[in-house]
Amino acid sequence: MILFLFLVQPPGSRFLNRNSKTETKLETSQRRRVSICICRQTLTSAGCSVKCTFTVSSVAVPQSEYLLKSSEMKSGAAGPRLNNNQLYKFSYTTEVLVDRARGSKEGSTGYRISSDVDVNLVWRDPSSKDDQLIRLVISNVRIDPASRRSEKKNILHGSTAESVLGKTKLAALMKPFLLHLKNGKAKAFYSYWAEPATIKNLKRGLASLLQVQLKTGKVIEVLGVSRKSNSVTVFTLEDGFIGSAVAEEMHSLAVNARRSAAAKVVSRQTLKLVKTEAGPLEAAGKDVAGVVKSIDAKLAAVGIVAEKVKSQCKGCPSLFEHWQAQQKQLEPASLSKATAPRSFLALIQSIRKASKDDILKTAASLDAMLEFLNFTDAKSFVLQERFLYACGFSSHPNERMLQALLDISKGKIGNTDIKESVVIIMGALVHKLCQKGGCNLPAVVKVKKMILEGPDSTKVESEVQMYLLALKNSLLPEAIPIFTKYAESEVGAYNTISLTALQRYDVNLMTNEVKLTVNRVYHQNRRIYEKNVRAAAADVILSSNPSYVEVKNLLLSIGNLPYEMNKYMLSKIQDILRFQLPASKVIQQAMKDTISHNYDRFAKVGSSSAYSGFMAQSADVTSTYSLDILYSGSGVLRRSNMNIYGASNGAMLHGLQVAIEAQGLESLIAATPDEGEEDLESFAGMSALLFDVQLRPVTFFKGYSDLMSKMFSMSGEPMNVVKGLILLTDHSEVIQLQSGLKASAEFQGGLAIDISGGMEVSLWYRESKTSVNNRGALVVTGNVTVDMDFMRAGVEVSFETEASLDFITTVQFSEYPFLVCIQMDKTTFPFSESVSKYESLSSGKSVVSHKSKKQLVPGSEFPLHQENSNMCKRVFDSSW
Repeated sequence: MILFLFLVQPPGSRFLNRNSKTETKLETSQRRRVSICICRQTLTSAGCSVKCTFTVSSVAVPQSEYLLKSSEMKSGAAGPRLNNNQLYKFSYTTEVLVDRARGSKEGSTGYRISSDVDVNLVWRDPSSKDDQLIRLVISNVRIDPASRRSEKKNILHGSTAESVLGKTKLAALMKPFLLHLKNGKAKAFYSYWAEPATIKNLKRGLASLLQVQLKTGKVIEVLGVSRKSNSVTVFTLEDGFIGSAVAEEMHSLAVNARRSAAAKVVSRQTLKLVKTEAGPLEAAGKDVAGVVKSIDAKLAAVGIVAEKVKSQCKGCPSLFEHWQAQQKQLEPASLSKATAPRSFLALIQSIRKASKDDILKTAASLDAMLEFLNFTDAKSFVLQERFLYACGFSSHPNERMLQALLDISKGKIGNTDIKESVVIIMGALVHKLCQKGGCNLPAVVKVKKMILEGPDSTKVESEVQMYLLALKNSLLPEAIPIFTKYAESEVGAYNTISLTALQRYDVNLMTNEVKLTVNRVYHQNRRIYEKNVRAAAADVILSSNPSYVEVKNLLLSIGNLPYEMNKYMLSKIQDILRFQLPASKVIQQAMKDTISHNYDRFAKVGSSSAYSGFMAQSADVTSTYSLDILYSGSGVLRRSNMNIYGASNGAMLHGLQVAIEAQGLESLIAATPDEGEEDLESFAGMSALLFDVQLRPVTFFKGYSDLMSKMFSMSGEPMNVVKGLILLTDHSEVIQLQSGLKASAEFQGGLAIDISGGMEVSLWYRESKTSVNNRGALVVTGNVTVDMDFMRAGVEVSFETEASLDFITTVQFSEYPFLVCIQMDKTTFPFSESVSKYESLSSGKSVVSHKSKKQLVPGSEFPLHQENSNMCKRVFDSSW
């Protein structure tokens, strides 16, 4: 990162003429090139007439101010000019404060370094008065807490600058250093290579205040990821040089989903001229390099950019010791507790600091895992699938990871389910890499070719489904024609995957050809389709900016559909109107026609339903759910689809989808199958989509013999769909402060999740029950730390919660019509927030303060339609 990040005029600057009381504010915009404009003429009562832009790439530009107060400016000066034979004596302080976003200075953690500074001109280019070599000497160094505190909480009590810094570092800090200033800009910084990086950075921070650019210039500035930042620098110029400089900057980082989980770092610098007196004579010389050498041959241009400060952890456990201590918290039985993701995040930090040899002992990195796992061994199924899910949910996947999975897919894989998962997860990685602009990476190109050609390269039904699911994860625009083709296939599974995949694309990609195909499927223009396929087609139509004609045709179809599908479509239309989904306006328009909207159509009965509602609403995030249930005409579950979405700041996340499908069960109750479903094989299974990643579907049973054997051996325990730990948030950045210090910011979010589902059928009690159980624990932590090798200060903000959501459908088919009860329950769950502030010295002395707030969020049963409530009363009143 270029030091000009803090040396050049801050963005959004304005200039204030002390005499005229007028000011001109510089505008900001977002581009790569930075353009800085400052008055060319002397600041007079006429004021400045300046308009320019400050632009920067890929980040939110900090809202900043730059005030230049002048009592006297030398005509034609391009920056501050020092007088020869004069010594400028300054007082200087720099302080840094770290706290939660809304904290006050009094409660912040941090420290202040104060000193005296002598500044004098060493050399000036005879041909240019604005080409100057300046000498700076720091003396009388003091280190104090940045805010008042009791003796007990003051780790600096009784200490001196020498006891904190150490004799060697203090001596290095007080060694003179040189700054080459040309036209108000720092051209070079001269110090000693052997000096610690911390000391050189502190000197750079002081030198930054001597740079005031008074003419147009250009530099490149890179800030990294966006954050809320602002800075103000006020200069007072006296007799052509700096009378005072006061700089303050603030950087705040917050978790989007919960803005109260935020931390900030504030940095302040003050340089004030105390007096001037006679100083050393200007040195003779033709150029800067020669003058520097004549002053001290050991001085070197050590670079303007601030250096990285390496911090060492004393007494920290090794990775293997950390793993042994945390292992029990990461076992499957603990995944519903917040201790699991908290231990998981701590382990990740330990892994990132470890060597590959250490990692091999824990089998926890990409290269180490590939060496550890043997995909030819079918017995290692559990570990292999955990590894694949970890890849799929990776927040920052790279090409190396995708290439590793591609190599695995080309080799021998001992388990068929693992082979399917490898290909499906590769599709998810293609999507994530393309999102980051990596669609043309060699590995991505190879995988794209493989999955795009995959469906037509095989006749094996399971393999075709595998490739279609991989394409569903990839969200490649090139896959839309493939989904359009397979949406009209003769295989119901192909239809459903293709239609649900089309629903995930941006509506702008839904061409007329796609819409015509989906409408043909729903209206069965070419062949008869299963009800769940037609229901999926209706979902695509209604979520893709449907036209008036499309909606009117859907309304006209109600009354001519199979019994339960009539009820499903009616419920779907009513849910869109009630929840004001995007299609509601055109539906309202079409319903003005009494032919399509009349009592005959809108009075259909049945058990199928569609319902949407709010799970949670706050200033930061809104969470919604939808639950669609479709039954066969005989009352047996055909499809249930539960979705949970999260929306924040205009972004939408498909957090969870659990779909259960069943078919061919009519023979169990001697019922007649619906049209087009007479020859379907007995089957029940579940498919899950988690955080926009489609997982491999799970089969409960397939075939009549499998059904009967499992029916008599059913234990009532749900079957696992996905269980594990996911790194949801992984944000890390270093904030270069103008003072020369660096603040490290790390925000991580870990989720422990356990999703399971099951289906029970009792012929004795003539009752079936399907269940989806979601257990999870979330921990999000944010750390902002300013770490010098002699002192460390920081703050950690965090929040955590544990939650459980159960979705149960009970069907009693002892009488007709069947009794159906749907329950969606959220248990009471804990929620807590905390903030910890810490300071420590290299000597080991430290102080920590901690505050937390805990609450219990009451459980509830999510509301569904009134008919369901009435039915549930009858079901449980009749239960024995």
